[in-house]
Amino acid sequence: MQLFYNSDINTSTSSITFDKIESRHIVRVLRKKQDDVLHITNGKGFLFDAKITIASDKKCIAEIIAHQEKPKPWGYYLHIAIAPTKNNDRIEWFLEKATEIGIDEITPIICNNSERRVVKLERFEKIIQSAMKQSLKFTIPKLNKPIKFNEFLNQDLEGETYIAHCEEQDKNLLKSVVKPSEKTTILIGPEGDFSLDEIKKALEKNYTPISLGKSRLRTETAALVAVNTISFINQ
Repeated sequence: MQLFYNSDINTSTSSITFDKIESRHIVRVLRKKQDDVLHITNGKGFLFDAKITIASDKKCIAEIIAHQEKPKPWGYYLHIAIAPTKNNDRIEWFLEKATEIGIDEITPIICNNSERRVVKLERFEKIIQSAMKQSLKFTIPKLNKPIKFNEFLNQDLEGETYIAHCEEQDKNLLKSVVKPSEKTTILIGPEGDFSLDEIKKALEKNYTPISLGKSRLRTETAALVAVNTISFINQ
C-alpha cells in the first residue's frame, strides 16, 4: 500500500486537492491515472480511500469514496523527552525509527549539557510523517516545541515518569519496572548526560531513575532502546 498523509481531512471531507509537489509525485512518479484509488491517512487514526478525478501533475484532485477507523496497534502511551543531539542526523534517525516502532509523543528538552539548543521542527515533522507513511501507521506522534529541562519538570504529566542517566546511583533496568499498558514518560539526556543538579531535581519530582543496560549509549541509541523496551514489554 502506498500511503499518503493529509492532516486536514476528516470523515466529512468529500474531496482532496494535492499540492504541486504531491501532485507531481502521484502523476509523474507513481503514474497514477484518473479513477485510480489512493490511500490517505490524517494521522488521527483514520484511513481514507480517494478516487482520482483530475490526474494533473500540477493539481491532482481526488474524491473521498470510503473511510475506516484504524486504531493504533500498540496499547500504551509513550512520551520520550530527549535532548537534541549535536549531529542532526542522529536525532532524525531516532525520530524515524521510533515512529516505525510506535511512539505517541516527543519533546526536545534543552539541558545544562546540551550542545544543540535550536531544532528545526519543520524538518522533524517531515521525518516523522515519512516514517509514519512508510511503516503504514495511521496515528502520527505528537511533536512538541523545545522546552528547557526545568520547565519540562514543572509540567503535570499523567502516568509513570522515568529518567535514564549514567551516574552510579541505585537504578533498576527499565524492563523490570515498567508495566504493560502504562502511560509512560522517559527523559533521555544529552551526550554529556544530565547534570547532577538536573538528576536531583527530577528525583524530587518523583521521577524514577532507570538504567538501559550496562553499555554507555549515545543519546539517540538510548532513546531507541527505551522505545523498543516499552514495545517489547507490551507484546
